[in-house]
Amino acid sequence: MDVVALGELLIDFTDNGVSEQGNHLFEANPGGAPCNVLSCLQKLGHSTAFIGKVGKDSFGKLLQAAVQEQGICTDGLRFDEEIPTTLAFVHTKLDGDRDFSFYRNPGADMMLGKEEVSLELVQSAKIFHFGSLSMTSERAEMATRYAIETAKEHGNWVSFDPNLRPPLWKDLQTAKEKIQYGLSQCDILKISDNEVEFMTGQKDMEKGVLQLLEQYHIPLVCATMGKDGSKAFYRGGIVTGEPFHSQKTIETTGAGDTFCGCMLHFVLQHGLNGFTQEILQEMLSYANAAACLVTTKKGALRVMPSVSEIESFRKENR
Repeated sequence: MDVVALGELLIDFTDNGVSEQGNHLFEANPGGAPCNVLSCLQKLGHSTAFIGKVGKDSFGKLLQAAVQEQGICTDGLRFDEEIPTTLAFVHTKLDGDRDFSFYRNPGADMMLGKEEVSLELVQSAKIFHFGSLSMTSERAEMATRYAIETAKEHGNWVSFDPNLRPPLWKDLQTAKEKIQYGLSQCDILKISDNEVEFMTGQKDMEKGVLQLLEQYHIPLVCATMGKDGSKAFYRGGIVTGEPFHSQKTIETTGAGDTFCGCMLHFVLQHGLNGFTQEILQEMLSYANAAACLVTTKKGALRVMPSVSEIESFRKENR
């Protein structure tokens, strides 16, 4: 496998207008950041596998089918007999940003046990990817740490996206501690500007990332800034990626995951030692374009852009 990811797999209910009776309509979109990243990588021609847990219910079966449709290996997917699949309701603001309401107390993704982690899949991966939400329960955290330790023992690269969701943590100090653990383990980091501020207190994103690099010495860091583009930090250098914008943007669900997938795509192509300033520039442009494209559709997992769509969009918007 090129990339194996562990974490949450859930249903994102996104606003889909109003019924004739005046009731809000919601569309059940398959989601969960780690699987969104894998779906992007599949569209870019890579082999991927997912490790996680859903409920043995209709939503769990829907998610299994959706993941398999994308070509993602589900050998590491487990089903919980008692705890239901996690649900999230996504409310889109006027500026395209989102508010989340989660039904996860607990959700099946929190119940993944260390003994349920497929070591064969972890060992087979060139890159092992995870986020912080698999550390919101003690049981799933043990599974996450076990997988990370296994990946590192086999010399695999470890990729981390904090994907901070404050409502899912008992308190933000715990969230910070778990993200600090992730930062201490990863070779590749995708982080957003608000997460940099959360972890460092720095409103200046560059200063914040440099502070993290001084502490954790992560080989490759990409920081996303929403509509303002992104930056790559590599071997003491900083490269800026200009943003792409579209009049067709609906909502931003999956934009960061799409960016992360493209970032890992370039790592798989060039290795962590093979980046030049020109390649980093190309990576950021590619990832920014793909992230913009996914905001023009609802959901994320099923609507990741293809290589031809990304290239066409870049040409049209140069």
